[in-house]
Amino acid sequence: MRIFDPHIHMTSRTTDDYQAMYDAGVRALVEPSFWLGQPRTSPASFHDYFDALLGWEPFRAAQYGIAHHCTIALNPKEANDPRCTPVLDELPRYLVKDTVVAVGEIGYDSMTPAEDTALAAQLQLAADHGLPALVHTPHRDKSAGLRRTLDVIRESALPPERVLLDHLNETTVEHATDSGCWLGFSIYPDTKMDPERMIAVLKSHGTEKILVNSAADWGKSDPLSTRRVGDAMLAAGFTEDDTDQILWRNPVAFYGLSGRLQLDITPPPPLHQGNSILRGGE
Repeated sequence: MRIFDPHIHMTSRTTDDYQAMYDAGVRALVEPSFWLGQPRTSPASFHDYFDALLGWEPFRAAQYGIAHHCTIALNPKEANDPRCTPVLDELPRYLVKDTVVAVGEIGYDSMTPAEDTALAAQLQLAADHGLPALVHTPHRDKSAGLRRTLDVIRESALPPERVLLDHLNETTVEHATDSGCWLGFSIYPDTKMDPERMIAVLKSHGTEKILVNSAADWGKSDPLSTRRVGDAMLAAGFTEDDTDQILWRNPVAFYGLSGRLQLDITPPPPLHQGNSILRGGE
């Protein structure tokens, strides 16, 4: 079973997770930029974080045979902090990088006017740079948040077929399907969706334009949840081709819209004298 996790925050995961993911079949992933939990206090802290997504994490993933890509954006929560919003002016220099395959995560957290502004501006950046957009639907009041999100998308220059609406569930899937956007579902141990609920959605909506991710982060989450969905699909009677479409071909198709996917990687040299991570040269 080959797996492309289209939304996982490896910054918050250990190298053991990389090994376990590889063993489970993960061969590629996308790491969206997100809120780190500790509030940032200036655009400079975003710069260091973006640089890590472009350099350190792809290097770390390659040691475990996994192709790493990322999305870059000002996330919805920090769009409300005037100390952070100047980073919007810095995004273009990151959006031209080879491993950046979308603008994201963008969208809503509390549905404020500041979030309206940041979402509209970043949808325009996606259109300007020929990139798709990864949109975070809010954890609270999801239906209202989705409606507001789709209103802004319709007013933007970015076609809906270049938008992935993430963190969907049973209450939002119908409206999201009608929008023409791609549909993303995050599988969590206690919140969002679980494998059984995901199977029910797939049985009622099919396998077209649907992506399943682990969204694993600092909280209680599971970087192997994509594999658990694949196993659950097979147990529920889906074919291996259906599973491959959900776990590999659909993510490749969506992020392939960027023209930047690099799924064949060259592993770095062997580790030196038993070090647990490869470091720079002497």
